[in-house]
Order: sequence, then C-alpha cells, then structure tokens
Amino acid sequence: MTPGAGRGAGAAPRSVDVARLAGVSQKTVSRVMNDEPYVSADVRRRVLAAAEELGYRSNNAARALASGRTRSIGVVTLGTALYGPASLLMGVERAVRDTGYALRVVNTMEGERAGIAGAVDSLLDQGVDGIVISEPIDEADGADLSARVDVPVLVLGAPPPITASHVVTAGIVSSQMARAATEHLLELGHATVHHLAGPQRWYSARDRLDGWREALAAHGRAEPPVVEGDWSAASGYTAGRELLADPGVTAVFAANDDMAIGLIRALTEAGRRVPQDVSVVGFDDIPVAAYVTPPLTTVRQPFDAMAQDGLKLLVHAIENPQAHPLPMTDPPVELVVRASSAPPPPR
Repeated sequence: MTPGAGRGAGAAPRSVDVARLAGVSQKTVSRVMNDEPYVSADVRRRVLAAAEELGYRSNNAARALASGRTRSIGVVTLGTALYGPASLLMGVERAVRDTGYALRVVNTMEGERAGIAGAVDSLLDQGVDGIVISEPIDEADGADLSARVDVPVLVLGAPPPITASHVVTAGIVSSQMARAATEHLLELGHATVHHLAGPQRWYSARDRLDGWREALAAHGRAEPPVVEGDWSAASGYTAGRELLADPGVTAVFAANDDMAIGLIRALTEAGRRVPQDVSVVGFDDIPVAAYVTPPLTTVRQPFDAMAQDGLKLLVHAIENPQAHPLPMTDPPVELVVRASSAPPPPR
C-alpha cells in the first residue's frame, strides 16, 4: 500500500502516514516535530525525510489547543525603512522561523500616542505566547504594561521603560559601541572628537551620545557642542556645513552611517579632505559603507546575533516558565576600520 492509501484523494497527509513511512511510532513523529530530546539523529532524519516526501506539516492549531499555547510570537516595531530597525526586524523574522513559532508583527508610527501599549494589546488579543519589543522611540506616556501582560517579553536593543511580569533583554548597549568608535579616534591622536547625534527621542541616539561623552571624559578631553541630525544623509550634509565653520574640527563620530556619508559629502565639497583633514566614523555598517569614497570606518551592529540570542531567551521563558533565565553573553563590539579615519593633520 502506498503512503496515504485509504484516505480520500488529495487529503492532507497525517502524522500516522509519516510514522508508517518512516517505520516509527506516531509518538516518535510527534517528538520530532516538537523538537523534543531523546530522539536519535537517525530516527530524526528518517522522520523529517518522510514528512518532506509526503508534504506533511505539523498541525500547530491542534497543538495549541492541547498545550494552551498558540505557538506564535508577536513583535512590536517602528514602521520605518531606516536601516537599523528594518535590519533588526529581518533578523527577528529569520530567528523566529528557526524556533517553529509563527510571527505576528504590529508596527507603531513615530509620534503615535501610547503606540507600544496599543500594539501590545493588539498582540495579546491574538493570543501570542510571547512578545518582542523592538521599539526605538521614547513615548511621553511611557510603557507600563505590568497590569495586563502575562506572557514573557523580550526587549531588543536600547530598551524603553518596560514593566511586565517577565522581561528579558538582549543586545549590545549602543553606548559601548559609541565609546569604541570615539576611542578609536582619540587613540589616533585627535585632541577631541565632535559628535553628529541622532534625534534625541530615540533611545539609541541617547545611548550613542552617552558613549561619546563617556569616552571623552575617560580620556580627559574637551566636549565640543553637539550637532543633531535626523538619521538622513541630508541632515548629515547640513551638519557638515555647520561643522565647517570651526577650522579646529579634525574628527567626527556620526551616530549612523547615512549621516556620516552626508557629512563627508559636505566636507569634500568645501575642500576638507577625509581623512587627511577630518576623520569620520559612522555607526551600523550599512552595505554601502565599504564602497563610498573613502570607505567608511564604522561600528557594525550584530543584528542577526542579537535576534537569535534574544529569541532563544524568549522561547526558553515561554516553554519553561518556572525555570531560571538562560545566561546571556553580549557579542563583542566590532569596529570596522576603513579609510575614513586617520591621525590628525600636523599642527
């Protein structure tokens, strides 16, 4: 008898069909599909091969009814095409696929009142088992969710003030990376480093400003006035025109790569060479950073690693609510040194 015989033509394959083809019990198929331990590698391989051959998909809805969980994870994120938030969301999507959970995304809009709380309520109404908050913007009303959130919450990156029954965090604090970028310029011999900051409503922009200040203070260097942009290359260009008024500027740390690229354009148009006259360091390591002129020194954000590590913590908290949290190790800060940074010009 061929697999699936006895069922109606075109009927979806069942776990019993997979078990028959793989030569194992139906319980073993369930263990493999639920990624449970105590299944040998050979048996796991046979079951997965049989499932693929039959086109079998595990019935998440039935498992949800049996377990009281929907096997879905909700994500709250800012609705933006900016490189950082968009890259982190893509990293979360890839990481969630590996967990066997479904993903549900709710976007907030910049300037939306109580956006995080509303997005979380929407996800809770959908019955998600856990929530990821990747929300980079401060809200005037804060985000005290403790009264209504009874599922684990993962906060990625620079955290808003979330209060809930079970909160885990993942990701390098931006201030550590900003400090590394600033110290790189100081170690090249620059007397001080100017900062082109991001919009201060963003937690990450504040963190990068703090890291820059910490590095200058640790080295006993003067803190120049801060110029603020809006993350765009155009705002970096405008900031560059402003910084040109000070002939003493020899090094600038920009809070993201787009602003750094706009800054370099303004400096180049004015005859200030990069890096011979002014060194520039960015933040993010966007794909084009290695191909601008000159190639941009920058801090690389480990978006995929942050998402994978964070989802591991969140799934552990969902499936082992009484267990201690998994240990978390921050990935190392990665400064990518290219041609836009060099020692200062001779006095």
